[in-house]
Amino acid sequence: MSQVVFITGGASGLGKTLALTWAARGASVCIGDVNLERGEQTLQELIAAGADALFVKCDITSEADLQDAFDAIMQRWQRIDVVVNNAGIASAGRLESESIEQWQKVLDINLLGMVRCSKQFVGAFKQQGHGYFVNVASQAGLTPIPRMGSYNAVKSAVVAFSETMKLELARDNIGVTVVCPTFFKTNLAESLQTTEPVLHQQVQKYLNRAELTAQQVADAILDGVDKGRFLLTPDKIGKLAYWLKCFMPENWYFKRMLKQSRRMMEK
Repeated sequence: MSQVVFITGGASGLGKTLALTWAARGASVCIGDVNLERGEQTLQELIAAGADALFVKCDITSEADLQDAFDAIMQRWQRIDVVVNNAGIASAGRLESESIEQWQKVLDINLLGMVRCSKQFVGAFKQQGHGYFVNVASQAGLTPIPRMGSYNAVKSAVVAFSETMKLELARDNIGVTVVCPTFFKTNLAESLQTTEPVLHQQVQKYLNRAELTAQQVADAILDGVDKGRFLLTPDKIGKLAYWLKCFMPENWYFKRMLKQSRRMMEK
């Protein structure tokens, strides 16, 4: 039996790539997104590829939208196998330049949006006796860098929330994977919240220079779900940075990171 997959932020970037990749494997796919034009375009691409697909307008800050998405999925397929918490925005800024309003927006979308979505679908997973959550975090949640305070903090919270879900839901046969990629080629900069134009330019430069592609991240996610892996770091640089943090002496790690951070901030 093919899987039924729901992907938030599924109309572009990694979400769209995941939708097309799952569909290519025969899955039925529902994409949720706030961008109606992109959502319809992606839906037509999925249908043209032969997929059983659905698009729903879904703002993850709205419990009503998430309820509507859940109802549409259950009416169409009567079950849900995988929920991908992918929707989110980027943020950057120094401690003194990031407003509380910016912090609240990032928290509401990137963390509480994931909580709302997970709460909406977990009951169906338990009733079915199975299910799987994929939570998209970031390398920033494992090895933070300067001038991205709100983003680092929220993505770290996503990792902790995912670990909590893993421990809490295992007895209900519900799996959890948290994904922590470094910069990869995507449209993330479109959503960047910052009052410092130089940081917008810097983030866009990192995205343009990235060797990792959305397809590589999507392939790693599907492989991770198949194998039931919890923490995914899809690229070698991110994996090395995380292991250095875990196993090297604290003073050595911070000395190295301070040197790299100083060079980055000077640029």
